[in-house]
Amino acid sequence: MTKIESFNSSDPIAWCPGCGNFGILNAWKKALAEMDCKPEDILMVSGIGQSSKLPHYLLCNTFNGLHGRTLPVATGAKIANHKLIVIADGGDGDGYAEGGNHFIHAMRRNIDISYFVHNNQIYGLTKGQPSPTSDENMVTGTTPEGNVLCPERPLALAVASNCSFVARGYAKEMEHLKDLMIKAVKNKGFSLLEILQPCVSFNKVNTYDWYEKRVYRLEDKPYDPFDRKEAFQKALEWGDKIPIGILFQSRRKTYWELAGLDKYEEPLFKREREKKDLNGILKEFY
Repeated sequence: MTKIESFNSSDPIAWCPGCGNFGILNAWKKALAEMDCKPEDILMVSGIGQSSKLPHYLLCNTFNGLHGRTLPVATGAKIANHKLIVIADGGDGDGYAEGGNHFIHAMRRNIDISYFVHNNQIYGLTKGQPSPTSDENMVTGTTPEGNVLCPERPLALAVASNCSFVARGYAKEMEHLKDLMIKAVKNKGFSLLEILQPCVSFNKVNTYDWYEKRVYRLEDKPYDPFDRKEAFQKALEWGDKIPIGILFQSRRKTYWELAGLDKYEEPLFKREREKKDLNGILKEFY
C-alpha cells in the first residue's frame, strides 16, 4: 500500500493560513494512497491561480500551463498515454471563465480524465475580483456597490451537456471529498468534481460557517444520479441548501471507445510510427 507521505513535495506552500486548498490537497493525497497509486502514475495539469499551485505541492508528474488552457493539455496527454491517471486541476475563474469553451468540449468528447475545480467564488490570486460563480450583489474590491451579474451554474451546464460524472465536494469534509475523488478517477469518461472551498482572505461571504449551515450529502437520502431530470434540479439548488455528492452520471461511451482506440493496449507514444520522407511532405506546401 502506498503511503500518504509518498506524495509529499518539498516545495514551500504559499497559500494563506486557513485556505480551503489545504483540505483539498490532504484529501487528494489520501485518495491516491488509498488507490495504491505511485507518483509516476499520475499527471496533474493546471493553469493559473491559487488552486493551480496544488500540483507543485504534490509529488507527481506536473504540467503548469496557461490560464484557462488546462483541459487541452490534459486531453492530449491522455490520448498519448492512456495508462496515465490524468487530472486537470484549477479554479472557478480558470475553468469557468477563461477555460469555459474548453470545459464544454471536454464534456462533449468524454475524454477519460478528471477535472477538479476549486470553487471559492472569487479570483484569489489577483486579489479578489468577482468570478463567474460569485453571487449577485457580492461586494468585492472591483465591485464596491455589488456584483451586478448573476452567477454561472457550472454543474447545471454539466448535466445539460450529459457529462459522464458530475459531483461536488466540500473542502472541510475531507473523508467525503476523498471518496468523491476516488470515484471521479475510477469513472470511465470525463469526470467533473467541483470542490467548494472558502477563500479566507478575499471572500467574506462564503465562509466555513456559511457553508456548514448549507451543505448536505445527497447520499443521506435515496437519490438516483442517473435520473437526469432530478440531477438538473439538484445542480440548480443553491442558497439555503447546497447538495454535495454525486449529482449525475451517464452511461456514455468514452472518446477512447468512439475513436476505436480501445483496441490498442500499447500507449500511442510507444507505437511504431510509419517512416515518411519529410522533404517530400514539405514539397507539397512549397
